[in-house]
Amino acid sequence: MATALGILLFVACLCIGYLVFRRVRLMRGGGVDLSLRRRPAAVPRDASAGWHAGVARYRGDELAWFRLTSFRPGASLRLDRNELEIIGRREPADAEAYVMPTRSAVLRCRSRGVEVELAMTPGVLTGFLSWLEAAPPGRSTGYRQAS
Repeated sequence: MATALGILLFVACLCIGYLVFRRVRLMRGGGVDLSLRRRPAAVPRDASAGWHAGVARYRGDELAWFRLTSFRPGASLRLDRNELEIIGRREPADAEAYVMPTRSAVLRCRSRGVEVELAMTPGVLTGFLSWLEAAPPGRSTGYRQAS
């Protein structure tokens, strides 16, 4: 029994160590904290449901988002700047404020017909909007406010 418990504890430590190493590596490579919720519920029972903490990295015309609690080596979601629309912006609901960084803004976005909500701090929001507007000459900026 003690041996099995020791092995289980060792495996748990390895898993936690991997997740910590992964986060540090992503942040050192230019990552920013960004919470994401896919398919926001029309009438949520719990406003905080569905939010996932993660790290986002800009790679040219693509925003790659890595979920913090995932063992997947690659990005969990990729958003193309040229197909991304900002549908709305709001402050977090009271229940949501506990699951995201302080003073976050929530952007409701659409890309390829899929809606996501992104929660980010004011500094990350400024960088995100700058990235959306900074397309090379002759290309669409990708920063379209949906009507």
